[in-house]
Amino acid sequence: MKKKIVFIMNPISGTASKASIPNLIDSILDKDRFEYEIRTTERAGHASEIASEAKEAHVDIVVAVGGDGTVNEVARAIVHSDTALGILPCGSGNGLARHLMLPMNLKKSIEIINQCEIHDLDYGVINGYPFFCTCGMGFDAFVSMKFAESGKRGPISYAENILREGLKYQPETYTLEDETGTKQYKAFLISCANASQYGNNAYIAPQASMSDGLMDVVIMEPFDVLEAPQVSFDMFNKTLDKHSKIKSFRCKKLHITRTKPGVIHYDGDPVMTGADIDVHLEEKGIKIIVNPFADKNARKPNAIQSAFADFFNGLNAVRSDIREQGRKVEALSKLVQSKLNL
Repeated sequence: MKKKIVFIMNPISGTASKASIPNLIDSILDKDRFEYEIRTTERAGHASEIASEAKEAHVDIVVAVGGDGTVNEVARAIVHSDTALGILPCGSGNGLARHLMLPMNLKKSIEIINQCEIHDLDYGVINGYPFFCTCGMGFDAFVSMKFAESGKRGPISYAENILREGLKYQPETYTLEDETGTKQYKAFLISCANASQYGNNAYIAPQASMSDGLMDVVIMEPFDVLEAPQVSFDMFNKTLDKHSKIKSFRCKKLHITRTKPGVIHYDGDPVMTGADIDVHLEEKGIKIIVNPFADKNARKPNAIQSAFADFFNGLNAVRSDIREQGRKVEALSKLVQSKLNL
């Protein structure tokens, strides 16, 4: 019998139009193996409603066509069921898809669905909110809130918020209690990672695995403006765990106490919550289509890394131009001055 698939498409996720996606699905999906329908979301929470209906109807696979927010909405509706999650990454960050090494090219990602290799993987829960990539508090949650308020999409908007808010953000003191005891930290942020990255290949927990039954807890201690470039470089270079300002450990369950209520995030979605925060891992709680061809050692420079390189190269070029223009202006000034002195 053919497997049933429901594609759940968020028309406003990411920055690109999705008008061509239905035709792409129809042309590439293996219709000898699958029968499918495409549903379009109309409001926040609608993806979860559609996924729940599909689960109750014993649909084999629901595919989130969107970004990490859409993936979270779909995934949380089908945990602990026989319905598997597929992803066509169309968002701004695509953190879960990138961690799973799914192609960012939609044609290739549909071909991965045709392979239909399904693994049982872990997910996490923070104060009752399921997450599949990361959750956290501190600066990343604060930026998530600012990002949501701005209404803009894409890495440039995210970077704008980081630059605007970073220098005035005040670290907080947190008490962490896990199976091994209690620890206290003053931290810029605390992230609990089921997967390795936030999105855009920004690796907050480079060694995190979705199949080890543990979450990686990452504490980023306060750092000054001179240390910020190295922190950024290490995050995009998969070496953040080796930075002196980073402390990390693994656990199944964590209780965090902070001095006051505030914002947390789950997969980048911000929410206000109290001073007490509980995070735990649900082992093998969701079925997900994975990439059977993924080379775990392969890592090419991503778009945002290339953008950073282009930016700094451009900045150096501008500096050279400014120096050259400065010399020309100085020479012209001397010439004018000499004429005036005649």
